Amino acid sequence: MAKQTYEKALKNLEDIVKEIESGDLPLEQAIRKFEEGIRLSKFCSQLLDETEQKITILLKDSDGNISEEQR
Repeated sequence: MAKQTYEKALKNLEDIVKEIESGDLPLEQAIRKFEEGIRLSKFCSQLLDETEQKITILLKDSDGNISEEQR
């Protein structure tokens, strides 16, 4: 099985939202899709948190101070 990426997970999550919002799914299938969507949402959130931590580490100067650029 191919490794899940943020981009693939987000695309799958978007597809699930469209399916659920269509109202065409039977209740049981909608619940399964919802559960899968929650799993994908947590996966994406975790990846974003990990990425933020890596960026914070990269922004530390030699004294351990973190500088943030406002854009």
